[in-house]
Amino acid sequence: MVRLDDDIRQDIQRLQNLPIALPVGANPELSYVPLGEVAEIQFKIGPNQINRQSGKRHVVVTANVEGRDLGSFISDTQQLMTQKLDLPSGYWSEYGGTFEQLESASNRLMIVVPLTLLLIFGLLYSAFGSVRDSLIIFSGVPLALTGGVLALVLRDMPLSISAAVGFIALSGIAVLNGVVMLSFIKQLTQQGLVLIEAIKQGASQRLRPVLMTALVASLGFVPMAFNLGTGAEVQRPLATVVIGGIISSTLLTLVILPVLYLLVYRFKRGK
Repeated sequence: MVRLDDDIRQDIQRLQNLPIALPVGANPELSYVPLGEVAEIQFKIGPNQINRQSGKRHVVVTANVEGRDLGSFISDTQQLMTQKLDLPSGYWSEYGGTFEQLESASNRLMIVVPLTLLLIFGLLYSAFGSVRDSLIIFSGVPLALTGGVLALVLRDMPLSISAAVGFIALSGIAVLNGVVMLSFIKQLTQQGLVLIEAIKQGASQRLRPVLMTALVASLGFVPMAFNLGTGAEVQRPLATVVIGGIISSTLLTLVILPVLYLLVYRFKRGK
């Protein structure tokens, strides 16, 4: 193996004079030939490194996305590449890195989120033994999710993976407040109290516990919601979703859930 100095690399004439050894016995009178006799040497611009994946060449183009979410950026990039880039036969483009991880996490969440909601409903049914009561409490989940979405819109944040994780946590908190309220109302009705009076007393006496639960959970996420340091891109969407959802779910628990319980059981008795 011959190591070339930088001066030789830059001098075509000297490169052409490099000796190339011939096989022993091919010609007794000729042991080598100059490189210029068997090759044409030119200066051309080319890649400084050739990468291969699965036996095929590939070129990696990297970019850092700032000021917008990764999903919409890749969507716009794909549309632009389709319109402006005409790849020859045998060439293709793929999107990897963080976007590949985002797609993988999104596919997992499409399975995890329905299973989580189904598990929550199953636990509610096991606790109350009634599909009707379970559905009344489970109605707190949609309004809690609505509050989380509105919080993301107000703060101009995208629906990221961390925000989706926040929605999962939010579902549990919303259901917890409903369980506290509804279990006390059912306890009063079992003691012989009239339905409307049980709902009034249950809503008024469980006001403080519900508010305390909401305040503790939401105030604990405030530092994360306004974090600007390392990991803020993960913490802020999650905390924003939880805080916004807790506010809306608390309103549901204190106002809408007692009314919904009254309407459902009045309809049942009337029927």
